[in-house]
Amino acid sequence: QVQLIQSGGGLVQAGGSLGLSCTASGRSFMRIVMGWFRQAPGKEREFVAAITTGGITNYTDSVKGRFTISRDNAKNTVWLQMNSLKPEDTAAYYCAAGALLSDYDGRYAYWGQGTQVTVSS
Repeated sequence: QVQLIQSGGGLVQAGGSLGLSCTASGRSFMRIVMGWFRQAPGKEREFVAAITTGGITNYTDSVKGRFTISRDNAKNTVWLQMNSLKPEDTAAYYCAAGALLSDYDGRYAYWGQGTQVTVSS
């Protein structure tokens, strides 16, 4: 069992930056792939980024060059730094934990509580 506690997010103007963090407990963080997903109102949940224990990353095309996922295995924490934010980045963001690096949400068994990111134009 893995518990994920998120923090961060909020309201920012377009072009601004925000950071999200997610701390895991309950299982060896070293064996967990961590991912970020988001869901905008009326839309399906979509993959944002993921990172393996060894630091291999994967991003959806729309955030490449703007978002950075990172992790600290000693702190059991993963971060998502979001720069050059756009109104279309507005969504509820969720961290997730799984066993394999994937952009498919079905590969992630554990989920954080979600945090809202709102980008105003």
